[in-house]
This record gives sequence, structure tokens and C-alpha cells, in this order.
Amino acid sequence: MKEFDTITAIATVLGEGGISIIRVSGHKSLEIVNNMFRGKNGDTLMGIKPYTMKYGFILDTESGDVLDEVLVSFMKGPRSFTAEDTVEINCHGGVVATKRILEEVIRNGARLAEPGEFTKRAFLNGRIDLSQAEAVIDIIRAKTELSMKSAVQQSGGRVSKEINGVRGKLLEIIAHIEATVDYPEDDLEEMTSEKVSIQLDNILQQINNILSTADEGKIIREGLNTVIVGKPNVGKSSLLNSLLMEQRAIVTDVPGTTRDVIEEYINIEGVPIKIIDTAGIRETKDLVEKIGVEKSKEKINEADLIILMLDLSRELDEEDREIIDNIKDKKYIVLLNKSDLNGKIDKDDLKGLNSQYVIQTSAKTGEGLEMLKDCIKELFFRGEVKSNEVIITNTRHKEALIKAREHCIQGLEALRNTSAIDLASIDIRNAWSSLGEITGETLEEDIIDKIFSEFCLGK
Repeated sequence: MKEFDTITAIATVLGEGGISIIRVSGHKSLEIVNNMFRGKNGDTLMGIKPYTMKYGFILDTESGDVLDEVLVSFMKGPRSFTAEDTVEINCHGGVVATKRILEEVIRNGARLAEPGEFTKRAFLNGRIDLSQAEAVIDIIRAKTELSMKSAVQQSGGRVSKEINGVRGKLLEIIAHIEATVDYPEDDLEEMTSEKVSIQLDNILQQINNILSTADEGKIIREGLNTVIVGKPNVGKSSLLNSLLMEQRAIVTDVPGTTRDVIEEYINIEGVPIKIIDTAGIRETKDLVEKIGVEKSKEKINEADLIILMLDLSRELDEEDREIIDNIKDKKYIVLLNKSDLNGKIDKDDLKGLNSQYVIQTSAKTGEGLEMLKDCIKELFFRGEVKSNEVIITNTRHKEALIKAREHCIQGLEALRNTSAIDLASIDIRNAWSSLGEITGETLEEDIIDKIFSEFCLGK
């Protein structure tokens, strides 16, 4: 375990509430809190049993005034979150009381923790690996039960176990190659280029299987960026309201009512869908509406999915066709809205679009909304959102897996072209090192610092 100074931070949301928690971690944590604590009968914290709580008061150490009535818990390292001695002061919720106790802890010798420093210490002390540490912030930011479940599995080491299994196989190949090259006279099982190729090809397949979940995992973690586009007055805002089941966007018969971008999240079988309602795309001289139209076009380029709404009761015009041309090369779903009115758009008008993703809907009655959700699952989750397999949700993990895959491919090419197993071992070792970036075993310190700097204070 590494020796650090003692740090402190507020571990709960700062505001009015039942309880606030000030966390203190480090070898002086108990001594520092003890200086400012008095029990009901004048007793101190010294001698407190680990994993118990003690009732008392926090005092101003200069004036002796009582700051608050508290419960203090003590976790003895290494059996604590940070693997260090950790004390938590449970005081009454409220900005003034909480900040005042934090100031007193700092005055008595603790340092204010940096963002994510508690979790960083848990990583540096070997209690968790880097992928588990990253899962902590994913749990905090989870938008649906599925995204939280995926983060909890990662925090429990499910991703690490999978990655370490692949790294173990790569290390075994490296060891056999080095034994064959360095000790050819010994009676060892010889590693031939053919044997290495077979084993490396199997590992490559395993990496590809893990990587195949990355796109779905990113959506589960960050949400599916979905933009509703179309001309003014086709029903975009009505669709947003229907999906949210609340009147979030203003709906009128006046074209150009929506002038800015409106963003909301909905939940489809545990997948967070970020729905963006945009201004209707048309030529306009209104300065404010024109800015909204430009924002709409920007959102189209950034979107994972585009929902194009067309008014079934009106024939297509040049503006409709221009929007269709802009989305053809992207993932899209076309909604023919106002299906309760007489239809004036036929299949010939929609040539070049995949009919599988063209749905007749009525934002007014809700018709077609279930089909819309089914189409989203088909486009991004092959029809089913799975939650019982290892899913790569972190972009950094995906990049490390891609690098590992490339090194494996290079190793196979070296074996095919030269049959030199010692040359291939360089690529295999690089693949092993790339996978180690996921768990933090082979990652540079400045990158680790950047990862933890994105955490919230007190975690």
C-alpha cells in the first residue's frame, strides 16, 4: 500500500437534506477527527472498533463550540474503499453545517481531495483495477437501469476478468516462444509458427467478439444521440411530446414555432435515448429561425440516428428531397406522420430509402411509436438489448482492444511471411501491453491522472 497524506471531501451532494457525509482518508484520519470529536460522556474516538459508528459532537477546536451532532464511522485499512484508514462524519444535511465541519477537518491537518482522488487511491493501493475505478463514475452517471447494471458488472471486475483471461493466453504464448528460442537444446515442447498461428488466431477471434459489443456498449453508457428533423409543422415537437409522454415542446399550427434545439432523454428497454427536437428546415428570412435551422443541420452531422418526419398529407417538395439526400448515408428512420389523414406520398417518392425503416405514424394518436422503438433496437442492437454478456462501454477500452487486435494481425502476418516466431513475439507482447491499458497495468501515469480528474469531488 502506498503512503499518502490525509485527504478529505464532502461525499454527498451539497444542499439541504437529511444527512451529509464528510469523508476523511489517510493514516492520520482517525487522529484528525478525534481532535474535533467529543462523545456524549466526554469520550474520544481512540479505541473505536473498526466498522462501527460512534455518537457524539464535532467541536470548533479553537473556541470549543459545538458545530453539529454527528455519527462517526471508522473503516480500518486495507479493508476500506481506499484501502487506507477512513473516517466518515455523518452530520445533518445543510450547506452551512457541512462546509463548517469540512473546514474544521482541514484546519486539523487534512488536505482537500482532488476530483476522484479517493477512487484513485483505491486503484493505486491495488484494491481495484482501472476499469473497475472507471465504472464507479459510470454508476454515478447512469441514466437507466441497464446502463447502471453494466457499470456495476464492470465495477465487480467482469470486464477485467475477461481481459486478463486474454492477456494470460498471450503471456503463455510469449513464454513458450522465448523458451523455444533461448533453450533450443532443452527437452521442451517446441513452439512452431503453425502452433503460434493457431493460438494467436483463436485469441484474435476472442478480441473481435469482445469488440463487437463496443458500439452497443457506448450507447448504453452515453445514450443514443437521436435527432428529429423535417420541415416546419410536420409534427416533430408532437413526436417528442408523445415519446416523453409530457408537453415538453410547444406545439402550434404556426410554422417555425420551434426555433432552438430541445434535448431530452427517454428510456427504451434500459437504453438511454437522447432525443433532440430541432427547428424545421426551410429557407427563411427570420434571423432567429435561420440560426435554429443552421443548428438543425449541425445536429444531423453529429447524430447516431436521424428520425426524418414527413407529412403524409402533403406531397414531397424540393426541401423534403434535399433532406432525404442528406440522410441517405446515415442511420435513419423515416416517419410518415399524420397517417390519420389522406396519404399523398407513395413508395415511388421514397426511392433510395430502405422501406424497412419507413413507418406510418400519427404523433397525435401514438400510432407507429412501438414500431419506431423496434426499428431503433434493430438498427443498433440487432433486434434485442442484451444485458447478460460482457459489454465494452468505455471508448478508451475500445481503443485499447483495437490496438491489441492490430498487433495480433501483424503477428499473424509475420508468421505467414517469415515463419519467425521470435519476430511475431514482439507483436504479441505489444498486444499484451495494449490490453493492459484497460486494467491500468501498462498505462502511463499522466493518462491515469486525466481519467481521475473527470470524477466528481468526494469520490
